[in-house]
Amino acid sequence: MHPTLASHVEAWHPEPDTCADDLTPGPTTALSALLDLPGTTAKPGDPLPPLWHWLYFLRWAPQRDLGPDGHLRDARFLPPIPERRRMFAGGRCEITAPLRLGEPTERVSSLAAVTPKQGRSGELLFVTERQEFRQHGSTCLVEEQDIVYRSGEGSTPRHPGIPGKSPAPDPEGPWQLPLQPTETLLFRFSALTANAHRIHYDTPYCRDVEGYPGLVVHGPLLALLMMELVRRNAPERRVRSLSYRLHRPAFVGERLLADGTPSEGRGARLRVATHRETRHAAAEVTFA
Repeated sequence: MHPTLASHVEAWHPEPDTCADDLTPGPTTALSALLDLPGTTAKPGDPLPPLWHWLYFLRWAPQRDLGPDGHLRDARFLPPIPERRRMFAGGRCEITAPLRLGEPTERVSSLAAVTPKQGRSGELLFVTERQEFRQHGSTCLVEEQDIVYRSGEGSTPRHPGIPGKSPAPDPEGPWQLPLQPTETLLFRFSALTANAHRIHYDTPYCRDVEGYPGLVVHGPLLALLMMELVRRNAPERRVRSLSYRLHRPAFVGERLLADGTPSEGRGARLRVATHRETRHAAAEVTFA
C-alpha cells in the first residue's frame, strides 16, 4: 500500500520567512501594458491595486533548482510529497490600507494549514500559506493562499477537450471584461510573476504529462481579471476584503468573459466564464 500524502507531511513544520521589497513601479507598468491599460506609468506613492503585490517579492531560483515541471524541487512551503503536482486553488485578502509603490515593504510568510482531502483524481493535499505585508511598521494587507497538491504517481488524469473555435459566453452581470488569451500573453504573464510552470508554455508537456488539452491560463491571471472589473467600474471605491476560488482550468485561445454584479454599494460578486463553464473562477469583494 502506498503511503498517504498526509503521512509525508506529518513532520513538516516549516518556519516563517521574512523578506523585503521596495515595490518599484516597473512591474506595475509592465502589467498595465500586458492588460492594455491606458496610461501605463505608475509613480512612487501610488496605491497598488488589489492583488498586484503578486508582481513583487519574486525569487528567481538557479535553473538547476527547478524540477521537471518547472517548479522548484524544494522550497520552504513546498510539501515533501513524491512527484509533486501543484495547482492554485484560491485565497483571501484583508486590506487595511493599500500598499504604496516605492515604499519599503516587509512580507512575513508562514504555514497556516495543511489539509488532506479525497478528490476525483485521487488524494489531494491543501496547503494554506499566510502572508502579512507591512509598510512603515503597520500591517496593510493580510493574505491567505490555498494551493492544492497531488502526487504524480499513477495514471495521468484527462481533462475535457476544447473545440477549435470558442464562442463567446453569455454575460450575467453589468460589469463585463472579455479576454482571449494567446500564447504570447501567457508567456509574458509567466515572466512577470517568475512562474516557470510548464503548463503555461509547453504544449506537449501539458497534453502528455498533465493531461490538459492545451496551455492552461494562470489562475492568478483569472483572479486579476476579476479584480480589474472592480478597478474599472468602481474606481472610487476601496476594496476592504476579497475572496476568490478557482474551479475549472481555462485554456489558451478560449474566449473568456469576466463579469460582475455590484451589491448595493457594499461589494460585488465576480466570475470568469467561457461558453462551456459558467464558473472557471468566482470572487466576492467588500468595500471599505
